[in-house]
Amino acid sequence: MTKLVGLTVLSLNRSGLLVQEHIPLAPHTRFGLGGPARLFVDAWDADAFAEALAYARASGLPYVVLGGGSNLLVADSGFPGMVLRFRGACLAIRADGVVTADSGAELQSLVDFTIEHGRSGLHTMTRIPGWVGAAIYGNAGAYGHSIMESVSRVRFHDGAAERWLSNAECEFTYRESIFKRHKDWIILSAEFVMPEADRSAMEREAEAIRSTRDAKYPPSMKCAGSIFKNCLFAELPAAAAAEVPPKLVRDGKVPSAWFLEQSGAKGIRRGDIQVADYHANLIYNDGPRATAADVRAVIADLKQRVFDRFGFWLAEEVQYVGFDD
Repeated sequence: MTKLVGLTVLSLNRSGLLVQEHIPLAPHTRFGLGGPARLFVDAWDADAFAEALAYARASGLPYVVLGGGSNLLVADSGFPGMVLRFRGACLAIRADGVVTADSGAELQSLVDFTIEHGRSGLHTMTRIPGWVGAAIYGNAGAYGHSIMESVSRVRFHDGAAERWLSNAECEFTYRESIFKRHKDWIILSAEFVMPEADRSAMEREAEAIRSTRDAKYPPSMKCAGSIFKNCLFAELPAAAAAEVPPKLVRDGKVPSAWFLEQSGAKGIRRGDIQVADYHANLIYNDGPRATAADVRAVIADLKQRVFDRFGFWLAEEVQYVGFDD
């Protein structure tokens, strides 16, 4: 064991594990915002991660598991506990065609891998940032498809041991999974079953999606993509549903951006935090004075505007770390 500022922490020399102190979290999030983590732990194999997780739970320190930081807002004060990352990133395809992926692999790498091997189902997720584990956690998707359609089963650590859950046991719904309700269950890897398809056709479709997404969310933009989940039409208040143009309802959902636009959200600015003037569900960091507190304030403003206009609250896709509430 090694002593670090009065805390007994895992050995820095443990194979597959790196422990660091007071690491700024801003570079590890798409917003580019957030203060330091008290401890920042990277684990490259499941055993090392289990050891780090056991320490975090036994220490009494608050802890959070971080992925690629694409859908995350970290408080300006940072996080007073331990940030854990599982960095396993192996991708493989078995003889039976089942694709396996560690949760620390980039989602885009998995998308490219499945296209290369002629497997259909994930190519519409081109340019969705983040890691595989987080994509499963939040049932990421785009263009009418979600990752749940391809997941066969998920391997995770429940705090005591590794376990597997089938697709049905993951309880996937729109942008939700059982892992959101059991935040102490940490995804380690997953298996995907996908039909064979023409590689060239998938490449063309993926490239078209790439162009569209890059125009809406330029790779250099400091943002978390869409801030709010789209709205399930069947769950809207009757008065709000009556105002929605029928052509906007797709797969039972209505874009949150439409409600935001009707509420005057486009172009709102607070400090260096900007709501895009071309997409009301896009908030981005536009300068050196940007703060996470301003992002929270803008999000709260947008939610209040929609509630005042339509009578319901939008639900965030973005996750929060380090805030008192």
